[in-house]
Amino acid sequence: MKPRFLSLLLGASLLFTGALVASETAASPAPAFAPHAIPGSQLRTLPRNAAGRQYQLHIALPDSYATHPERKYPVVFVTDGYWDFTKISAMEGSLVYDRVVPEFITVAIGYAGENLDYGSLRLWELSPVVLTEFGSDAEKSGHAAEFLKTIETEIIPLVEREYRADPSFRVLSGASLGGLFTLYAMYTKPALFNGYIAATPAVGAGNDWLFGYEEQFAKSGQALPVRLYATAGGNEEPRFLGNILRFNAQLQSRRYPGLAYEFRLIDGERHAGMQFESYVRGLRFVFAPPPLFCGGLTRLGRVGGSVPCVCKGRARKCRPRLVTSPRRRSR
Repeated sequence: MKPRFLSLLLGASLLFTGALVASETAASPAPAFAPHAIPGSQLRTLPRNAAGRQYQLHIALPDSYATHPERKYPVVFVTDGYWDFTKISAMEGSLVYDRVVPEFITVAIGYAGENLDYGSLRLWELSPVVLTEFGSDAEKSGHAAEFLKTIETEIIPLVEREYRADPSFRVLSGASLGGLFTLYAMYTKPALFNGYIAATPAVGAGNDWLFGYEEQFAKSGQALPVRLYATAGGNEEPRFLGNILRFNAQLQSRRYPGLAYEFRLIDGERHAGMQFESYVRGLRFVFAPPPLFCGGLTRLGRVGGSVPCVCKGRARKCRPRLVTSPRRRSR
């Protein structure tokens, strides 16, 4: 009886173990297909800083990066990397194919970790002042100055040290609160970036704080030698849209020396959908080449093309100096 009892006990144990393994396998099935990965992309997690913030960089390298080690590339930095990295990195290839921008490195700034509340986290970085309109989350806002310092002293140096980034041309872009931060950065450190893209910026946040900040900058008499592209969606919430239109009017009235500024109202689009067109047109605008000087006359060039101008009374072609990458295969 004893051997028979031990045999039955062992069999029951094996059956139980098998059932447990089968249950765990059914609860966590292996993925049937491989996940899609963006070619040429990387994730870089930075050490947690003194304020307890831990950033993650979403980086996309141009197609020619591996095959042309002699080249350096401009960098497009974008806020809200968890949302906007795929937008910017997807646009780069098509715009390069059309020869309206040079190849560039995308660096989108986000947060390290899983299942994060991005809506709450981004208040800390992207708001220049405490935003009382956010109620209980207000105390989490108002740290744009610290975020800008991190970008200037940690993120930009890392990118330009470890990648073939061209330090002579940087772009900052962002949408909504990211657009507010972009404008704040432009007025605070105008020389840090060459181009700024502010898509549907939340300029009314903090009881119109940015309006007063812009007025202080205007009174300082400083030049603003940058390229700025700003947008709003035609079907956005009326008050939000009204704030952007008011800020556009204020900015248009300044005529800052050196500022190349374009504003576009994107017809029929709301707050999120309009961001795609904003970035496409914004990238084209900030990468537009500088004016061509030809016999004392100035003409604007096109990336990768030529424009007619008149030099000393003779018609000729003048080429921009901006070098572009080879044409891609048909898409």
